[in-house]
Amino acid sequence: MARLPIRRYQGEVCVVETPRDLARAQADLLEEDLVGFDTETRPAFTKGVHHLPCLVQVATARAVYLFPLRWQEVFPVLAGMLSASRIVKAGIGFADDLRSLKDVFPFEAVNMFDPGSIARRYGLEHSGLRNLAGIFLRFRIPKGKQTSNWAAAQLSPAQILYAATDAWACRELYLHYRASGMVK
Repeated sequence: MARLPIRRYQGEVCVVETPRDLARAQADLLEEDLVGFDTETRPAFTKGVHHLPCLVQVATARAVYLFPLRWQEVFPVLAGMLSASRIVKAGIGFADDLRSLKDVFPFEAVNMFDPGSIARRYGLEHSGLRNLAGIFLRFRIPKGKQTSNWAAAQLSPAQILYAATDAWACRELYLHYRASGMVK
């Protein structure tokens, strides 16, 4: 794994912060049948302290959209995407993410796909995003900004790239699985 090349998402990233950004993201989502999905939560460094998700990342074929959850106008668009049965939402270990996200806004998640569950079905023990990207996509994803402050009013360029890469890699894993016949 250590010899694999490092890859990061290189396409367009839109931090959804204005009505125009939101309309653009919604229009793009309406054209999709597959998105990569992830959330980020402010880390808690005290035992027993948990925070709600701060950011939702959604990767389409054309861009990655970062939805800061401090802006409530994004909730209906995210709820619509999560409940759309025609859209596969590919994300690693999203059960806890979805439970926490329901504490932020109501939705019914359908057509969720966890590449990690398929990997476990094939006997792989290490089914996290970074391991699966190395095994199936043949590249490494750096962990750099994993424990940064996702509740910050302004995300840093490194945070934006980290968040976009995670959602993009989830979508890429699904595409690889589909091309390999692991999913239909």
